[in-house]
Amino acid sequence: MLVNSHTFDDAGVYRLDRHRALVQTVDFFTPIVDDPFAYGQIAAANALSDVFAMGGRPVTALNIMGFPADLIPPKTITSILRGGHKKAAEVGCAIIGGHTIRNPEPIYGLAVTGIVDLRHMMTNGNARHGDLLVLTKPLGTGIATTAIKRGLCSRMLERKVISLMSKINSVGAKLAEKKLVRATIDITGFGLLGHLGSMCRASEVSAEIFSNRTPAIDDEVLALIARDCIPGGSRDNLKTANSIVDWRKTTSPPRVLLTDAQTSGGLLLAVAPSRLN
Repeated sequence: MLVNSHTFDDAGVYRLDRHRALVQTVDFFTPIVDDPFAYGQIAAANALSDVFAMGGRPVTALNIMGFPADLIPPKTITSILRGGHKKAAEVGCAIIGGHTIRNPEPIYGLAVTGIVDLRHMMTNGNARHGDLLVLTKPLGTGIATTAIKRGLCSRMLERKVISLMSKINSVGAKLAEKKLVRATIDITGFGLLGHLGSMCRASEVSAEIFSNRTPAIDDEVLALIARDCIPGGSRDNLKTANSIVDWRKTTSPPRVLLTDAQTSGGLLLAVAPSRLN
């Protein structure tokens, strides 16, 4: 075993031989958008991202699904599965089966197995003093999806956030194979600061963020925060962050954007300055 849960990495890694290792992860959640096909795509992209965050490439996946059989028609279930299959196929990952249960509310996701070349394996524990932080997707999916549920989100922002959440983080493997990144972590439910905190603890470093350079999906996200359209998870993350973050120089954007609970968010990369040239 090369990587387990002790460092709060995105996936477990188990050595197969001198050159290769298995990368394994599982992730699922309840619907965050109304469109079942889009929900399937987002859930699959979110699970597949964990393998890419380790520098690996997904090989096979198993569907994980639960639903109230008396409330959800077969057509909707099929659409969710089609969305997941499309995303897996996009990166050459074969869905080879799965398991379904009856559940009071719908859940869907994937258990994914990938392969990583040990020369290219990444973890969240190799960041170094002086590295620069690069975020591959803007923040605000938690705010936006809460607004969708409350009927406060514009159609433009809804389309934009669904497109972002459906985008797979395959760039993680590409950068690892080119040896351009020292450490990486997937930004999901604990928000940017929560996952950055895990990287700092695992790497035994601290980090400085210029908050005015932190990208939001759209200015509408900031307007929604001003209207108190904030999910509970993001508020909880902010409370946790208060114990580990020095906010004294923070000006903008709102602090809660930095702790917003992301779904299928981007990768946070620790990159040596020379590699950005």
